[in-house]
Amino acid sequence: HVQLVESGGGSVQAGGSLRLSCAAPQSVYSRFCMGWFRQVLGEKREGVAAIDSDGGTAYPHSVEGRFTTFRDKDILYLQMNDLKSEDTAMYYCAAEPGAEVVAGIFESPFTYWGQGTQVTVS
Repeated sequence: HVQLVESGGGSVQAGGSLRLSCAAPQSVYSRFCMGWFRQVLGEKREGVAAIDSDGGTAYPHSVEGRFTTFRDKDILYLQMNDLKSEDTAMYYCAAEPGAEVVAGIFESPFTYWGQGTQVTVS
């Protein structure tokens, strides 16, 4: 079992920035693909960033150029800039062993999930 713990959510005005954190055992990053997803209650979950053990990244068009994911030691970060009201959602960190960032990564199953952190943009 891999424990993922997100933090850093909150409320921000449109145009502002937030940085989310996901704490995971450092050994995870050499073997897992990490993903960031978001979900609004009643709507479909959406992948917003992914990074694999080789450092490959992927972003959907909706956040490309505004969101960046990166790792520093045992913390995975999601830097979110120029936030928009449509970015409001619960954000989750996820991990999948052995996966790589390829086309369709956001539709692939991720086994481990954090508890989520709320981001509200007004």
